[in-house]
Amino acid sequence: MSEFDIAIIPVLQHEGGYVNNSNDPGGATNYGISLRWLSKQGDLAGDIDNDGDIDIDDIKQMSMNDAIALYHQHFWEPYQYDSIKSQQIANKVFDLTVNMGAKQSHKLLQRALRSSGISIMDDGILGRISFDAISRVKENELLAAYRSEAAGFYRSLIMRNAALREQGIQVEDFSVFKKGWLNRAYA
Repeated sequence: MSEFDIAIIPVLQHEGGYVNNSNDPGGATNYGISLRWLSKQGDLAGDIDNDGDIDIDDIKQMSMNDAIALYHQHFWEPYQYDSIKSQQIANKVFDLTVNMGAKQSHKLLQRALRSSGISIMDDGILGRISFDAISRVKENELLAAYRSEAAGFYRSLIMRNAALREQGIQVEDFSVFKKGWLNRAYA
């Protein structure tokens, strides 16, 4: 069974520390935890500075241990990634979930399973059927397919926003994230 303490390492390597990039719809981010996401959690668990609200100061003051605790509670445990037998697959799905959201990450994994010969729906829900399918595919084959699916998703997201910008619609310029996103996809 997969271990969170191992899976968190590549996430933290990909996410880095504090950034506030105007092209990131999540706003200010620290260790990959965005202000937008933290504000939507519905409680003051993210009130790192204990001033009664969740704002950019909480993101700035967030420690690595704060981020790790949030990742475990909100990104690892709810999706039962410890049920994945392959640590490498668990690392990848967890890392992509942090970056693109669970539903999208899970759909891409299910598509990768299909390209590996498993008949499965890409509904974005990882449950017993998906976990069983993951364990039946060769790890390297599934990782290669999953990486390809992730890279394709990132490229299409960049192209979609570029096309909208060409039409005069104001959206984020995701091309600034291309190198990092593709590095993450292929890691």
